[in-house]
Amino acid sequence: MALRVAVQMDPIESINIDADSTFALMLEAQARGHQLWHYHVRNLALHGGRVTALGEPVTVERKRGAHWSFGPREEIDLGGMDVVLMRQDPPFDMAYITATHILEHIHPKTLVVNDPASVRNAPEKLYVTHFPELMPETLVTADRGQIMTFREKHGDIIVKPLFGNGGAGVFHLKPGDSNLNSLIEMFTERSREPLVIQKYVPAVRQGDKRIILVDGVAMGAINRVPAEGEARSNMHVGGRPERTTLTEREQEICARIGPELKRRGMIFVGIDVIGGYLTEINVTSPTGLQEIARFDGVHLEKAIWDAIEAKRRGG
Repeated sequence: MALRVAVQMDPIESINIDADSTFALMLEAQARGHQLWHYHVRNLALHGGRVTALGEPVTVERKRGAHWSFGPREEIDLGGMDVVLMRQDPPFDMAYITATHILEHIHPKTLVVNDPASVRNAPEKLYVTHFPELMPETLVTADRGQIMTFREKHGDIIVKPLFGNGGAGVFHLKPGDSNLNSLIEMFTERSREPLVIQKYVPAVRQGDKRIILVDGVAMGAINRVPAEGEARSNMHVGGRPERTTLTEREQEICARIGPELKRRGMIFVGIDVIGGYLTEINVTSPTGLQEIARFDGVHLEKAIWDAIEAKRRGG
């Protein structure tokens, strides 16, 4: 089954080929004989019900500094593609939301991965709140009084922006830290959005586990350990990836949420678990494929393409 695949992503020349999950997906697609096109979301267009993008046919290879080769730029009819991979990085802002609305015009005739309506309705730090029994105690609000009451109850808290990504703007406030008011003022000046206030889970010092689910089934994981003096475990801010396996509790979490992810058309999802608590469900542009492959020798991009091809066959 040779598929025509358009990849909506950040500029390919800027990616880290040793870490980027989209690159791994493109290499696997190419190895299966699928044709690839590359475009940036800013070049997406909707006109008269027709969805197009300016982009290029692309070939990829694992060769540092020369990992891509473009054909001539052309107008790509996305409605004529078999698959669109929606893989641009957040922030999950109005531009991101608009892209999901545009791609809805072609899905599911053209299979958009992940389902654009489901992506729009499942921002990482909000969708997870549908499973409160799996989470640490969490408050989502812009109300200063409720934030202060939550802090008085728990003392040790995490404060983060609702639609942030990559660990940006995440603060750990220990009991007695006098910066909470200043942080609320700073966030309020920058945005009208609520904040996420979460009970601190000390087990984060042992790691924040990223678990990859493919079509609702847990298939691999890595543990990300924060650097000394750092509250965040994200690898681009110094988090150290480690090999790991799933605990019984983590298997229970995946079994609880997996069927719902599958029902919503979420083929490639990355969840974050700290100390047995589910903290985020990442559906926009999850990562971790290459790290899992290095530790476990398991190439989950193969499972993702197996799932995509099965859906294209009507399975």
